[in-house]
Amino acid sequence: MSHNLPKCPICGKEMIIRKLECPDCKITIEGEFWVSRLASLSKEEMEFLELFLKTRGNVREMERILKISYPTVRSKLDNILKNLGLLSEEEPKDKIRWIIDKLEKGEITVQEALKALEEDKDV
Repeated sequence: MSHNLPKCPICGKEMIIRKLECPDCKITIEGEFWVSRLASLSKEEMEFLELFLKTRGNVREMERILKISYPTVRSKLDNILKNLGLLSEEEPKDKIRWIIDKLEKGEITVQEALKALEEDKDV
C-alpha cells in the first residue's frame, strides 16, 4: 500500500482524498479529507524522520544508529525539510560557514569538519 499522495497527471497539483474504505467490513466514508504534508514523504524519509523523533533530535545518536556521518544526517534532514516546503531554496547554503559554526559550537569534531569538507556533499 502506497502512502505517497500522487500529483495530478494533467496539472501537477496535489490530489485530494474523497473516499475512505475499511478493507474488513467494507464501510465507506465520503467527503473531503485533510492530509498532512508528511504523506508526501517517501517510506525512507518517513523512517528517517521517525528515528529523528525517537532520538528526540539527537543527531549524534542518529549517526551512531545509522552508521553515517554528521553531515550526511544533516543533509538528509535538509532534504526532508525541502521536500516538505519548510526549507527556503532562496537561502543559499554556505557549506564552509556551516562547518565552521558547528565546529565552534563543539557540535562536530575537527576530523568530522575535515571529512565534510573533503566529501564535497550537500550539508
